[in-house]
Amino acid sequence: MTAAAAYSAGAVARRLGVAVTTLRTWHQRYGMGPSLHEPGHHRRYTEQDIERLEVMQRLIVEGVAPSEAARWALQDARVPGLFGPASSAVAPAPAPFSSSSPDLVAAARGLHRAAVRLDAPAVRQRVAAAVHDLGVVVAWDNVLRPVLSAIGQRHAATGGLVEVEHLLSGCVSAVFGAVPRPEPTLPAQILLACADEEQHSLPLEAVGAALAASGVPTRMLGARVPPSALAGAVRRTGPLAVLVWSQLRTTGDPGQLEPILTMPRRPLVVAAAGPGWDVAGLPPGVSTPANLTEALVMLTAALA
Repeated sequence: MTAAAAYSAGAVARRLGVAVTTLRTWHQRYGMGPSLHEPGHHRRYTEQDIERLEVMQRLIVEGVAPSEAARWALQDARVPGLFGPASSAVAPAPAPFSSSSPDLVAAARGLHRAAVRLDAPAVRQRVAAAVHDLGVVVAWDNVLRPVLSAIGQRHAATGGLVEVEHLLSGCVSAVFGAVPRPEPTLPAQILLACADEEQHSLPLEAVGAALAASGVPTRMLGARVPPSALAGAVRRTGPLAVLVWSQLRTTGDPGQLEPILTMPRRPLVVAAAGPGWDVAGLPPGVSTPANLTEALVMLTAALA
């Protein structure tokens, strides 16, 4: 850890807009203190410490009790349903609204406020503007996914905001679906599907929209695709690449990939994406993209 990556309590207080005494209280009561200690010096905050404080601060503003907000911030839990590391060693979710770009922060905050108000036209407009102005990948990683994370964390902490999450997800899905698709004469050589009984398809839709924006056609099977149906679709269409999304451990049965892998003319790329998969238990030859960009690289590499 370099000195440039460590921060005093005063610097962190200014960054968060709180008093130093507030930071001390959060440290003493909830364990949200600085983690870097050098002999002979005061403890200093790291970027990860600050990200946790930002999560806690946001949850408190939204009405979560400080003790509960601290508990969720310290867990660094990923929010299910977001395209992120597909491994058993789950990586921390990015802290919502902490992008260094003021424009991205403003876009995320505006979308979050509109979603909480259940203002569907405003949500749709803001999502569409983000995708149009930033592109699918940047919009997903820096605006849409952070807001979905914030709402998902609030729901996990309080049980509320189900209606907000549904409205936002529906608007994002509609905007992704409206991204212009390539000419229908182009062959779709990438197959996208959710795992058996997996109902959460939004990250998969992000993949399809990002590929469409790049002029790459896909065949989307959507949610809850039984293994027999998936295998049948692969046999009938002969895709060069297949990506299967699993959000929940209960849907990440690696056995459903075996029929594809054992076909005489199997796809060049078979990718298992999402936190539902146990990477250690996946059959040999299965790719595991860690994020949207990696998924795009893996899938398009099969077309080269």
